[in-house]
Amino acid sequence: MNASDAAALIAGAVPPAEGPRSAMRVWADLGAGAGTFTQALAGLLGPGARVYAVDRERRAIAALERLAASVRSGAIVIPRRADFADPASLDGLNLPPLDGILLANALHFVPAADQATVLTRLVTRLRPRGRLVVAEYDGRGPSRWVPAPVSLERLRELLPAGVGPLREVGSRPSAYGGVIYAAVTEPVVRSGRTG
Repeated sequence: MNASDAAALIAGAVPPAEGPRSAMRVWADLGAGAGTFTQALAGLLGPGARVYAVDRERRAIAALERLAASVRSGAIVIPRRADFADPASLDGLNLPPLDGILLANALHFVPAADQATVLTRLVTRLRPRGRLVVAEYDGRGPSRWVPAPVSLERLRELLPAGVGPLREVGSRPSAYGGVIYAAVTEPVVRSGRTG
C-alpha cells in the first residue's frame, strides 16, 4: 500500500483541511512504522497541522525523520520514539491533548488480552470530540506479521465506554488475505484531559 491508497482508505475519518472541523489539527500516528499512513494523514490534514509520528523501532524513526523532511502538504511531521502500548513510554513524550489518533496496522501488535486496556488509555489523550481512527485487517487469522488480528466486530467490542459508535469509512482487499478496513469513532463524553 502506498500513501495515496492509505489516504483513500482513511479519508472519510479525517476532517477536511477546510470547513467547520478544520481546527482539528494535532494528531498522532501511533505505531507509524515507515510512515505510509503518516504521509497520508499529513496530506489530508494539510498546512499547519501537526502529526506526531510515534514508533518504538529505531529504523522506523529514521524513516520517519526522512519523511518529515520531505512532506509537501504543509503539515508538520514530528517523529518520536516510544511504545504506544506502554503507558510510561508514551507518557514520556509529553504529547499535547490530541484532536485525533491514528492506529494503522498497529493494534494487532498489542497482545489480544491488552488491546482494550490500551484503547481505553489512548482515548483519554483525546480532546473532547477527538477522533480515534483504526485501520486493521478483517478476515485474516493470526500470523507472524499480524499476531493479534482486530476484526471490525472485535474492535467494536474493545472500545471503551464513553466513545460513540464505530463507523467504517473504507475497506479494500488485502494482498495478504481478507480486507483492510478503516473505522472512526468520536468520544461522546469529555475525556480525562482537556485542551
